[in-house]
Amino acid sequence: MAPTLVVSNPQTMKLRISAVPDDDEVLRRRNEELEKELNKSLEREENMKRELDRILARLRVAEDAEERLCSQLGELEAEAVDQARTYRAHIMSLMNQLSAAQKLLQQASSLSLPSSPSRKNYGF
Repeated sequence: MAPTLVVSNPQTMKLRISAVPDDDEVLRRRNEELEKELNKSLEREENMKRELDRILARLRVAEDAEERLCSQLGELEAEAVDQARTYRAHIMSLMNQLSAAQKLLQQASSLSLPSSPSRKNYGF
């Protein structure tokens, strides 16, 4: 025997059917929600890509600046070493001159000078 559906009151049947959403409607709503989430996720991903591009550009600028600074620092260090060598050579030259002058003074003081009565008066 085939199953039969007995409806005693058609009004109550309509209420029951409209109160329970069918599977297609539930799936459609869920699909819409998932599409919205996907769109938001894609938008966040694009924003993150743009932000990453901006950060990478700033990083490149910072790396270039670092290279320039390192180059300038190297040049300054080389100049400082050159100046220090020049200064040291000048000091050594002055020390040699002072040493030679001291030797001359010592030699001059070790020589005996004639006594003062034999000096002539030249009118100075």
